[in-house]
Amino acid sequence: MVDEKKTRSLLNERSYEFQIMNEVQRAKTISKILNQKYPKIKVPLKSRNVFTLLISVLLSAQCTDVNVNNVTKNIYPKYYKPKHFVKLGRRKIEKLIKKIGIFRIKAKSIYNLSKILIEKYNGKVPKTFEELENLPGVGHKTASVVMSQGFGYPAFAIDTHIHRLAQRWGLTNGKNVTQTEKDLKNLFPKKNWNKLHLQIIYYGREYCKARDCYGLTCKICSTCYPNRKKPVKTKKA
Repeated sequence: MVDEKKTRSLLNERSYEFQIMNEVQRAKTISKILNQKYPKIKVPLKSRNVFTLLISVLLSAQCTDVNVNNVTKNIYPKYYKPKHFVKLGRRKIEKLIKKIGIFRIKAKSIYNLSKILIEKYNGKVPKTFEELENLPGVGHKTASVVMSQGFGYPAFAIDTHIHRLAQRWGLTNGKNVTQTEKDLKNLFPKKNWNKLHLQIIYYGREYCKARDCYGLTCKICSTCYPNRKKPVKTKKA
């Protein structure tokens, strides 16, 4: 009878193709569990149009979605176009969002990007990653959310939570968020990216929390790694 330790050693030495097959199997298992848990998914950030979605995603940096929604519910009924925020000016924008972290920096970005949208895009939000990422305060993650949730373009927005979960679930080496995005896009069908992004976020908040599961107890972790004994250490984004 082959020794279990030797068997594990042999498996670890198998080809790159074998490792990919293992990742693919885990990805399929994860998709199945997520679809069972969240057959229908709602966008967590409340918005009135694509422009207000852009603003909400920008505001959500270092801030919870709940906090953003609590603030914007008093803003969007009256202010929901770039011209509204330009007219308000930076100081008034600061007052409106002062309950959100780093509000002064965010107010400056909102004011400046609103001006650019009016001057360059006729008040419309551009529909390309390059144009979005050139706007003040808009990085690749924010652009990805707007492209996917605002325009329905297949994208896989990677935040710190998805970066952490992808490592726990053995879907990436966690080198950086760029690598994580590339790995997840290779593992999951393009048609599922937009929904999957939200499913992972909801699952992480509910079942695979940063200071709770540790890669050991939730259904996905225990199913994908039934013999795992030690908490998983993940690399930060």
